[in-house]
Amino acid sequence: MKRLLTAAALVPFIVYVVLFAGDWVFLAVLVAAALLSYREYNGIAAAYGFGAPGPLGYGLGLLLLAWRGDAWLALVAAALVSLALAMCAADLAKTLPRAALLTLGVAYVFGCWKCAIPLREANPHWLMFALLVNWVGDAGAYYVGKAFGRHKMAPRVSPQKSWDGAAASLVTSVLIAGGYLMHFVPAIGAPLAIGFAAAANVAGQLGDLVESAMKRGAGIKDSGAILPGHGGFLDRVDSTLFSLPVVYALAASLKLV
Repeated sequence: MKRLLTAAALVPFIVYVVLFAGDWVFLAVLVAAALLSYREYNGIAAAYGFGAPGPLGYGLGLLLLAWRGDAWLALVAAALVSLALAMCAADLAKTLPRAALLTLGVAYVFGCWKCAIPLREANPHWLMFALLVNWVGDAGAYYVGKAFGRHKMAPRVSPQKSWDGAAASLVTSVLIAGGYLMHFVPAIGAPLAIGFAAAANVAGQLGDLVESAMKRGAGIKDSGAILPGHGGFLDRVDSTLFSLPVVYALAASLKLV
């Protein structure tokens, strides 16, 4: 019940921000989402014993979000700065792992959220699709997997996930999110809509498993407790973080955004 109530409260707000809010409101919400995501990633990274990436990660991540030129330059700068500062650590054996955790977090959290900006600038429905594909996919996986899941997908990483739920997630995403894309983005026909929805869904399911692996390696059950019924904020958006770059990369390669 908590899961449903949380979704019922958040979904209308997110739909408003993505489709109807002004640019500054959208950017403010995007920054808040990135900061919340990184805060929980920071906690997971700290549990590995090399030290938390800390405030520097927030600063470099915000720089990456704000950078209007080639984003890879900002990411390279983040890597170089993190390496240089990690060198000052008392235990030099932790220099490379600490720098790697910081740079990875900046790319994983802020780099993925950054893809939401050009998608919305091209057409807000592109971004809405990238979010919807995981919303409906997660719902399909949850209810079908809970009722019929018999074939475990990755028991070492996420014991509750099943191939049955994964298949339901894929089908639900293709039907609902693919239909949404065809309706609201006129340049998309059925074959492309199916391909986009399938690719984004598979990426999202992989993102979910990746975050589960990170938590399991850190000995953490949930990334946080900010969302009742969902665990942490990063637990809720881990699929989206993987789907956003895939949707943007595919759409940009076809010159659709």
